[in-house]
Amino acid sequence: MKKNIVVLIVVVAIAAVSLLWYLINAFKEVSKTPDGQDVQTQETQNQDTGGVWPEESVPAENNEVNEPPTTEEQAIEPQDTGKTVIGKSVNGRDIVAYHFGTGAKEILFVGGAHGGCSWNTALLAYQLADYLKANPNEIPASLKITVIPVLNPDGLAKVVDKTGAFAANDVATPADASAARFNANGVDLNRNFDCEWKATGVWQNKTVSGGNAPFSEPESAAIRDYAKSHQLAAVVAWYSAAGGVFSSSCGNGVSSETQAITDVYAKASGYPAHKDFDFYEITGDMTNWFAKNNVPAIGVVLSTSDNPEWSKNWAGCKAFFEHYGK
Repeated sequence: MKKNIVVLIVVVAIAAVSLLWYLINAFKEVSKTPDGQDVQTQETQNQDTGGVWPEESVPAENNEVNEPPTTEEQAIEPQDTGKTVIGKSVNGRDIVAYHFGTGAKEILFVGGAHGGCSWNTALLAYQLADYLKANPNEIPASLKITVIPVLNPDGLAKVVDKTGAFAANDVATPADASAARFNANGVDLNRNFDCEWKATGVWQNKTVSGGNAPFSEPESAAIRDYAKSHQLAAVVAWYSAAGGVFSSSCGNGVSSETQAITDVYAKASGYPAHKDFDFYEITGDMTNWFAKNNVPAIGVVLSTSDNPEWSKNWAGCKAFFEHYGK
């Protein structure tokens, strides 16, 4: 009797061990992904990539296959590629860049360097951004257009009590708008760039501040940092008021490409072309700093301080696009 009990115990024990072994192997098979990879290994990989599954491992929802867009869908894809805040003004206002097109060559347009004193240059830049958003087919496929409407938002705020795009009737021009030319530190931003910089500069017959050092101001530093992180094909900066297109250089002569785009913009717009701005001494100029760094740049100076002269400048911009879009 005792012998039978011992045999029964041994049989039960063997059966239990066999069952345990089977369950362990079965669990291992369940713990593998469809491609045979251990779940623990894949979880570790997910942790290494910030918890995001690799793109090719994400299943389509409801087992649907994501089809590529049709030719029609591709044609209507918006060319407005968004906007970025490239920096802040002294008083913390955003300096915004608007981007259009997806080409490899980037052209930069800058307005509002002199704030409310030249508010028409900011209005012109907003008009260009609005036009390109509504007419993306005007942008050659090889180009990306970036528009920074207001480099000096604190200065503009002295005459326009509105953030973002505005109209001419939003402007409350004071009797003396010259104070709105400067940033909140009282610096003329177009005297704060690293080309023949001086702590004091000249504007007409006035002495103005060029800042404590080149790029001492957050607004000019924002342009510098943007330019250094992008491969710019060319730059157009709008100012007022003298009525002309001015080439850039930094004591080393006007490059052949800068001369070419000066002539292109001037011929299309009807503004006269000038090799340099010789009305009075210019120090720390933005377009000249671009020239110093081998980026072709022109300053387009509008005829007055209250008219964006859209038709003239759109003609210049369009010629610019054709020149670089070849």
